[in-house]
Amino acid sequence: MRLPLIPTSELTAEQKPLYADMKQGIASNFNAFKTITEDGSLIGPWNAWLHEPQIGAAVWNLTKVMTAQATLPDSERQIAILVVGAHFDAAYEVYAHIAVAEKDGMSDARLSTLVAGCRPNDLSESEGCAYDVAFALVNGGVLPEPCYRQAVSLFGQHGANELIYLVGLYCMVSTTLNGFNVPVPERE
Repeated sequence: MRLPLIPTSELTAEQKPLYADMKQGIASNFNAFKTITEDGSLIGPWNAWLHEPQIGAAVWNLTKVMTAQATLPDSERQIAILVVGAHFDAAYEVYAHIAVAEKDGMSDARLSTLVAGCRPNDLSESEGCAYDVAFALVNGGVLPEPCYRQAVSLFGQHGANELIYLVGLYCMVSTTLNGFNVPVPERE
């Protein structure tokens, strides 16, 4: 880990409101995996965002909006996020979203296939679309027209937009986690 955890006693005046907002949001939306140490330090991407509170607040605000305003089904969201995490080999992201997907009932076989960077053969049409859009985007270039049209057909324009933004957000999260070599906590 390249950035030290920030104990609550060492938070600056600029970091304190961001910490409080992230801690509250984490408690209500990201409770399937470890996000905080016993002394109250935030781990995962949240620690990195605290180190640069202006940038961190902007990324956190986008994360909150993408979570609170989500219209895509949870399974499709988790598939897209796991495609991104597997592509970047972002250990904390994969750890966190395996936990979320398990909580939602995703099978070990499907999870194993996704984190191995492969397309599971048991996806519904909309899950397959989420996989294909995420896979195409993380592998670079313009999203192929058939993938885009299918996303719009299945999810509507708003849902297709959301899927594209979700992939972009988690590319940034993965890059943050990998850039700062954020470790995976022991699984409880």
